[in-house]
Amino acid sequence: MNANFTIPKFRLPSFVASLGHKLPQWPHTLALVAGLNATLKMKLLPESELALLEDKLFRVRINDTGGEASYTYRDGMFRPVFRPLREPDLAFAANLSAYLQLLARQEDPDTLFFNRELEITGDTELGLIVKNMLDAVEWPRLPRLPLTCH
Repeated sequence: MNANFTIPKFRLPSFVASLGHKLPQWPHTLALVAGLNATLKMKLLPESELALLEDKLFRVRINDTGGEASYTYRDGMFRPVFRPLREPDLAFAANLSAYLQLLARQEDPDTLFFNRELEITGDTELGLIVKNMLDAVEWPRLPRLPLTCH
């Protein structure tokens, strides 16, 4: 198996997004918030910057799945926002492949943004703070599992 697996650029068929818009948005909102709070517990996010996120509203939209998650940071935790009453302070929109490439550190936000594969709207200064926080994360190395074929 190739150890240097790369995530290809792809776009899911448009019917996926049309179905996704009709589905409840809370499951992936909870999953995203749980993941963010796990990074807090693992002390992967720089604590000095977290205060700058207090009471800010964020939105992550996955264009080709129809999924959308809104959340805030308050009192030391990320919290879901199921019915936002205002526009987000910072919003991200991209296809699933772009987010996967970001998570795998295959692409950086700047490249995706300038290639028009990642849309970032809202407070520019807040966007730079979040980008720098994500760039500073040192993801823990997971042990490699031996692959066996039977």
